[in-house]
Amino acid sequence: MDKNEALRYHAEGRPGKIEVIPTKPHSTQHDLSLAYSPGVAAPCLEIQKNPADAYRYTAKSNLVAVISNGTAVLGLGNIGAISGKPVMEGKGLLFKIFADIDVFDIELNTEDVDKFIETVKLISPTFGGINLEDIKAPECFEIERRLKEELQIPVMHDDQHGTAIISGAGLLNALKLNGKEIDRIRVVVNGAGAAAISCARFYCALGVKKENIIMCDSKGVINTRRTHLNKEKQDFVADTPFDTLAEALTNADVFLGLSVANILTEEMIRTMAPDPIVFALANPDPEITYEKAMHSRKDIIFATGRSDYPNQINNVLGFPYIFRGALDVQACGINEEMKLAAAYAIADLTQEAVPENVKMAYNEPTLAFGRDYIIPKPLDNRLISRVAPAVAKAAIQSGIARKIIYDWEAYDNELEKRMGHDNRLMRMMINKARSNPKRIVFAEGEDLKILSAIEEITGEGIAHPILIGNKAVILRKIKENKLNISTPDIFDPQAEQNTLEKYTELYYARRQRAGILPDIARKHMQNPNYIGLMMVENGDADGFISGTQTPYRTLLKIAKEVVGLRACCPYAAGMHIAVTKKGTFFLADTTVNSHPSAETLECVTALTYESVKQFDIEPVIALTSYSDFGEYKLGSPAQIQTAIEQLHQKYPEMLVDGEMHASVAFNKELRQNAFPFSTLGDKEVNTIIFPNLSSGSIGLGILKELGNHEIIGPILLGMKKPIHILPMDCRIRDIVYLTAVAVSDAQKKQAIDFCPIENRR
Repeated sequence: MDKNEALRYHAEGRPGKIEVIPTKPHSTQHDLSLAYSPGVAAPCLEIQKNPADAYRYTAKSNLVAVISNGTAVLGLGNIGAISGKPVMEGKGLLFKIFADIDVFDIELNTEDVDKFIETVKLISPTFGGINLEDIKAPECFEIERRLKEELQIPVMHDDQHGTAIISGAGLLNALKLNGKEIDRIRVVVNGAGAAAISCARFYCALGVKKENIIMCDSKGVINTRRTHLNKEKQDFVADTPFDTLAEALTNADVFLGLSVANILTEEMIRTMAPDPIVFALANPDPEITYEKAMHSRKDIIFATGRSDYPNQINNVLGFPYIFRGALDVQACGINEEMKLAAAYAIADLTQEAVPENVKMAYNEPTLAFGRDYIIPKPLDNRLISRVAPAVAKAAIQSGIARKIIYDWEAYDNELEKRMGHDNRLMRMMINKARSNPKRIVFAEGEDLKILSAIEEITGEGIAHPILIGNKAVILRKIKENKLNISTPDIFDPQAEQNTLEKYTELYYARRQRAGILPDIARKHMQNPNYIGLMMVENGDADGFISGTQTPYRTLLKIAKEVVGLRACCPYAAGMHIAVTKKGTFFLADTTVNSHPSAETLECVTALTYESVKQFDIEPVIALTSYSDFGEYKLGSPAQIQTAIEQLHQKYPEMLVDGEMHASVAFNKELRQNAFPFSTLGDKEVNTIIFPNLSSGSIGLGILKELGNHEIIGPILLGMKKPIHILPMDCRIRDIVYLTAVAVSDAQKKQAIDFCPIENRR
């Protein structure tokens, strides 16, 4: 990871990674009088009468404190409270994007255990839960123990229990695969810090016998001959003749490493029992490399904490969903039953069939339960609906829940609605692109904004970029701006005259009956946009991106000339994705068709439907206008009515209806009450087709400027090959996102070549 890139990420725009936003109306004096004085007095008095009402009237029910003193930060050690703040903000970001939990990060500038505990107790009324983070051992054990005893809200030190729960799930599945009984296995734990001791204790809760665990620290085996051990280590003193890790591993079934890199050897693994389980979880480098471990023996089941190898033991599989379940039943704590429920839920999920979108995201088409898949992938959308309910049920059954859930199906639906998989959408696309990167040509290769995006694109491994431009200029800009782009692939027109002549001949042959003369064709081939599009058309690149210096409609006209539209649909369309607090919405047509006919609207809808499904989301489509279901018979309502008739006839599987006001589209209760005949029924609309470009452009502009939304696009639909046009005011992030979409399009070339629309005509 490049240091400057990381610093830019944290500093650009609003510094840091999290913010606080209002959740109630606040635009009028009346709103403010309700939010503060005098209206705020009413909930204050209700809470005074019944403190539990704080969950009803405040953000407490969805608010977790991530608290640290910075004494054991990641792999950095004791760097101090304020230095650890970026990590705590990052933890808050993960809580939000994976489980929609709000976080305040709090850094306490003390190493005094009593002061730490007292401070947390004093601020605890604010929060629904406490996530302790990056606190060194052995102090972390006492801090957590006392806070759990003295507070009536969930408290968990994730460094201890997160790894225990996730690795415990992996252990259950590994044992299922190798057929061993958990109460008969021998486990060697290398490391005796917070995570290692918590893992050992949790494994005992899962069924491992304590006498079958040997723990090692930096001085060797913790045995009866050792002295000066802290209380936590004393719990795992073994009566054994072994003094070294190598001796302890002989005939062991499981190795759990939470220590340092390269301490485990192939020879040690070969001395283990048949079908050994090796969890090498030291970060960033494991106790033994993946390559050496797999070379040591064929019957091994191996896991690390790294994302670039199979079986990643990642705490993000647990803590967001554990706190989600605990908060949703207003649990008084997080007990052993809840942690066990989480581990079993994660283990069970791994044994289910893996969804296609997860396989695509990780480029593992045969992903299934087995030695290389004993734990789910972090981007598996099903985690929240498996782990959170399991934790909530365990809290209720163990008697520490203050709120009882009776309708579990409704709760599952609430979780899905809460997340909507919104924040994962582009991460899924980027992972998908990374799994099989394609050649994407950038016509404006000299543009600094493009080059800055290329740095991120190549760093992420999303695509193989081809830059069109003067090679000397591009290299100079890379050097001057200290961009981390090594050996860029540059197409310099001045040095590629033979290729340009070939493109000129091909272009002229295609356009000679459309008024193009040889001299005009040659002139066009001096334009980087024509060159880039011809590269795609000729198979020298898989996708094309441009637009920072060329008007959208000009570039679209060129793209239609050179590459052309799909044979199945005579129209192109533009789609934007709006990621909002209420969910992800797909909006079309926002860039192309100014006065669409009924046939155009039909085609735009079909193209949008196909594109939304590419994101592994089932489209629920509303064609919007100023009329509701035949209220007006002229203008755009009439065109939509005709388009809807055709869509219902040709695509009976498509959930689409209209025409309707936007308020009817988004308010399903209003729609069901006023128009119960609508084919959309009780579905939540996620896709909007505008009646014309004017309304689409205006609606999108309002969303961009007035809302706190992430707007992605425009995504160009209907082209024969992956072509995407950037807005001239685009951000670097827009370029990266559209590149991921272009790569995804190229990966689906067969789907692009086969057009389902064509078969309906």
